[in-house]
Amino acid sequence: MKVEVWSDIACPFCYIGKRKFEQALEQFPHKDQVELVFKSFQLDPNAPKQYDESMDEMLAHKYGISVEQARGMNEQVSAQAHEVGLDYHLDTAVMTNTLDAHRVSHYADTKGKSKEMMERLLSAYFTESKHVGDHDVLASLAAEVGLDADEVKQMLAGDEYEEQVIGDQQEGANLGVQAVPFFVLNRKYAVRGAQPVEAFLGALNQVWEEENPKTKLDVLGPDGAACTDDSCSL
Repeated sequence: MKVEVWSDIACPFCYIGKRKFEQALEQFPHKDQVELVFKSFQLDPNAPKQYDESMDEMLAHKYGISVEQARGMNEQVSAQAHEVGLDYHLDTAVMTNTLDAHRVSHYADTKGKSKEMMERLLSAYFTESKHVGDHDVLASLAAEVGLDADEVKQMLAGDEYEEQVIGDQQEGANLGVQAVPFFVLNRKYAVRGAQPVEAFLGALNQVWEEENPKTKLDVLGPDGAACTDDSCSL
């Protein structure tokens, strides 16, 4: 089974949804046969690399609310993250454009490190308040998951994997991805948002059962007189 996940590194519910999906996958009997693929999505492709305000202030300006109200919103999100074992620090998060972080994710995929890189990027942004738009920071994070820091810096100096990031977003748009996280299972079903673990597990089971119909028949009614190789029951 192939599960494609459209997400953004700066999306708080993407990390929460990722963790909930992983918890569901641990309960799925066929988890070893699930291929997980991360797809790029930028909530704001035009976001600057450097912000002069905090996340609380940015949300206050964006939604026309007070900074205190924005802080309350972030605290609610942090509480949801805590429920799945994540320690958010949105008050000190360093907002940035996520294009380069997504490019690193694509590079990591070519080295078989996509899942490790995505986890490291999300953790760096939401729990460690690292600047995931800074090339030195990205190279350091990549090195932590076993990638060559110098190769990552060289890649980031150009425009490699930018087309792949844009391509993922266009592909998602064609599938109807308008918000993230967005989980696509075998290009047959989709789960939108950070759903409960039970919802993810139910989706996994449903797709598996439909893609792998059982060959053993359900026997209707009580057993009747019948014979086997050994004997006949009367």
